[in-house]
Amino acid sequence: MKTIQLPTINLRRKSKDVLESPEALSASLCAAMSTEQTEKSSNGAGGEKRKNKIRFPDRMRITGLKKRHKHKPPEVPVVLDFSQNLEQNHLAEASQHLLAQEERLFSSEAADEQVPCTGGEEDRLQKDYEALKLQLRMVIHDSFNTDNQAALKSAVTTILQEEERDHVWEKTAKHERPVWRPMECREIHNKLLQMVVEVRLQRANEEESGADKLSTSLKKDICRMGKRIQNDLLQVVRDVQGCYPPEFDVCNMYTQLYHQAFSMKLQELTQSNTELEDCIYILSWINDYYPKGVLQQKELQSHINSEALGPLLPTEGLKTLEEQYLSHKEAEVKTSLSSALKKEEEHWQTGEKPELMDNYYISHLALDVIHLVDGAIKEAVTILGNEDKAQRILFQLCSFLASYKKSIKELLKGKNKDISDILKANLVSIKQLREYIKARENLPEDVKGTWLSTVADLRESCHRYFLSTIHKELKRHYQKLWTQAWFSSSHNITGDLLTALEDQTTRITFLKPACMEELLSQLHTEVMMEYVRRMLKRKVKLKEKGEQETAATFLCEDSARINALFIRTGSKEKWLSNVLPKMSEVLRLQDAGSLRSEIVTLTRTYPDISERQVLALLQLKTNLSSEDVRNIKDSLIENRTSPVSEPPPPFFCNVPVKRMLI
Repeated sequence: MKTIQLPTINLRRKSKDVLESPEALSASLCAAMSTEQTEKSSNGAGGEKRKNKIRFPDRMRITGLKKRHKHKPPEVPVVLDFSQNLEQNHLAEASQHLLAQEERLFSSEAADEQVPCTGGEEDRLQKDYEALKLQLRMVIHDSFNTDNQAALKSAVTTILQEEERDHVWEKTAKHERPVWRPMECREIHNKLLQMVVEVRLQRANEEESGADKLSTSLKKDICRMGKRIQNDLLQVVRDVQGCYPPEFDVCNMYTQLYHQAFSMKLQELTQSNTELEDCIYILSWINDYYPKGVLQQKELQSHINSEALGPLLPTEGLKTLEEQYLSHKEAEVKTSLSSALKKEEEHWQTGEKPELMDNYYISHLALDVIHLVDGAIKEAVTILGNEDKAQRILFQLCSFLASYKKSIKELLKGKNKDISDILKANLVSIKQLREYIKARENLPEDVKGTWLSTVADLRESCHRYFLSTIHKELKRHYQKLWTQAWFSSSHNITGDLLTALEDQTTRITFLKPACMEELLSQLHTEVMMEYVRRMLKRKVKLKEKGEQETAATFLCEDSARINALFIRTGSKEKWLSNVLPKMSEVLRLQDAGSLRSEIVTLTRTYPDISERQVLALLQLKTNLSSEDVRNIKDSLIENRTSPVSEPPPPFFCNVPVKRMLI
């Protein structure tokens, strides 16, 4: 479909070619059609024959026009004159009548045949054209009258006929054209439609119904204008469109006009301070009701190009409304999050145990928080029509997480008898918050990292409560590791440690399995760290090859037993099973060159192992010379720059080693 470029028109300026009411149009038409008995001409009674004539192309002959608009001859032939055609709204036929007169008066053939052209005839023809133009305006003004469709169709034909004749006269100098040329009927039509649309939108508040229950006058005005646009565009598609040829693209023309008029009304309504509920309603119309409701009706979609309409409000005006809404929504969400946390804290003080579901304690805090945030973001996306802008609301989680962290610390300082059960329930919420934050793809990485760090601190506070108790019970067993007693009876000492460890973990009940898995994984890591720490304290001196090989064997056996227990109970840190066997190879090897290679491999596998830790491990082998240690140290410095492609999680950096002199 051919697209029409609409003229840019100031809606507030009334064209002198536009009548304000059908009554005024009728009055002007009657005056224009009145017959004058006497006419005075400056050229005398007969007038002076026009010297310059124009040769009309054969295709513009009125006979040709009649052929293109043939009608079935009536049974009783009736020939109507111009006035009768005009009176009956046969505008195309009235136009043809005038075109024929114009052709007779101004064609070059008429000049050759010495057809007299009097000033009186030209004046009468001008008045008839004015009457035609007036009636044309009246018909266009009444475009939405379903009983007026035949007249409208005839008016559109008239516009095309007159436009074609205007093009013929364009080749003639202005002073040689008739005074009524160009007629510019299409321009008159476009300006008049502009006025019709503006008036219909202004009257929507009086003529449209269905908005009485809305709370403010602004809401009612906007709603009724929206309904008027919707109903009128549907009528254009159903009725008006059939009166126009495709080249007018009348559906898009009306859509553009209504869009422009609606835009100006919205700008007027938002010039002064807007109440919050009105602000939300305007944004809803701009981003939801109008583009997705009014313009996306199934019956309209194939007839209009809504993407070419442009914004309803200028950038600055829209930004002001968006900021007003977002500031309100952020404050609302922040208050709701604080209330949710306060409700959780109050429940801690009631003395009631947390809710038990599927045999583990739960807290609804995280789900309430996620529901509040997601609900607010979803609403904002609808109202703002932009997901990125709505994401601002998510940043209210920052202050909430800080407050939550503070609340957990205060809980741990107190003497709440149900603290163990409360922490188990909150570990569920903490895990849900961590998963929610990780899933936010639009969250900047630095912000996401900060929030996840806060959540990790929350989990660590809860884990520490349980793990500190366990480590306290295991302390006496830790103290026997890598002592002479351990070297003499490794199997029994490690066995006692594992028995005590299993006893402590089985006491932790009513904890969600996924949270229990995380707790056991952390305990697994910390037990292995404690084992290595005890080893690097160097309380056992391995003087010869046999002792070193025995210690390496004990090291591998202990690793297998400890890791087997944790993997069986639910730990996912399987990579820890390789740490002690890697260290055992350093104890087993005797050749200095092989030992250097093994140390390099160890440091590449675990990039966080320090030089001090490597030297402490070597110090277990008392038969190493100072030169061997120095060469290993030099080799270590040279080869630390190329770790393995996927190193395991940090381990050695959390194992403290006392400073020693080599």
